[in-house]
Amino acid sequence: MTSTQAPNATPPAPGTPSPGMRPLGSTGLRVAPLVLGSNVFGWTIDERTSFELLDAFVDAGFNAIDTADIYSVWAAGNRGGESEGIIGRWLRARPGMRERVLVFTKVGGDFRDGRRGLSAAWIVRAAEDSLARLQTDRIDLYQAHWPDPGTPLGETLGAFGNLMSAGKVRAIGCSNMLAVQVEASLKAARALGLPGYQTLQPEYNLCTRTGFEGGLRRLAVREGLGVLAHSGLARGFLTGKYRSRADLDKSTRGADLARFLGGRGLRILGALDQVADRHGAQPGEVALAWLLTREGVTAPIASATSRAQLASLVRAARLELSGPDLRLLEQASGTAWDAVGLGGLRARLAGTFRRLAFALGR
Repeated sequence: MTSTQAPNATPPAPGTPSPGMRPLGSTGLRVAPLVLGSNVFGWTIDERTSFELLDAFVDAGFNAIDTADIYSVWAAGNRGGESEGIIGRWLRARPGMRERVLVFTKVGGDFRDGRRGLSAAWIVRAAEDSLARLQTDRIDLYQAHWPDPGTPLGETLGAFGNLMSAGKVRAIGCSNMLAVQVEASLKAARALGLPGYQTLQPEYNLCTRTGFEGGLRRLAVREGLGVLAHSGLARGFLTGKYRSRADLDKSTRGADLARFLGGRGLRILGALDQVADRHGAQPGEVALAWLLTREGVTAPIASATSRAQLASLVRAARLELSGPDLRLLEQASGTAWDAVGLGGLRARLAGTFRRLAFALGR
């Protein structure tokens, strides 16, 4: 495919209200205040529905799509790459669309067949595979999906740098990393004269705040990193669909959502209900609008499986919350320990030695 350097995105068709664009850190890219997550493509929705949602998303004036090479390896019969493949076929079927959208993908996740991690050899191979599936000559934002303590930071960053020099990647970022890991990567980049991460993709929502608020946010603000918050709806809990054990039993996500269903979680839902009633909105729309008010956040990532859900995401990006709205949500959700802080304590302790080893560059 012939290389055409894309601008940030072509404006939507005349007459379409366009959301305000935000700079994505120091990348030079500008994104609308909502990024479409595509982990559901080829998993819970088929290719035709995925195409319809992508069309509607762009028609609404939005311009960035987030995926990963492993999406959706966990689904029965899938091998990974399904989401990227659908996006690539959508781009090919719509001439000129590649110049209107930004494509973000990730490397390092587990394909469950030995392909994983952030070694230079794997990053180069994975990038070529992603480019082929996406049917494009460039990745606008290439992200390290998970930390890889077994690979030296210089090796990983050097591989990303080579891809940038070759014009195959425009910017790089990282996902699911602790502040100490991101800071170690940035220090290594400076010491070795290599490009450093320009964006973060942390889990962040009204239920899960401690992982981002604090050291990671301070680092992002200090370093001018773009922040794309994933899991903004807490895996669906903040839509208000799950308010009792009986509700959880009806969902395949029930076991994962149980950690949110407690006194604090119900207080958050109650506050969302009140704010939603004030605006004639839905609780999930308020939860995403709240993220757009948070210091350091560029845009949340959210997925949809129907036109109705996508319309709700669009409304969320345009919803403006008042001071009283924000105070009510803060009173309900503010805490020293959130659902991840308590429910994930065992996992955090189990990973202590791994994280220390990463920080020391082992």
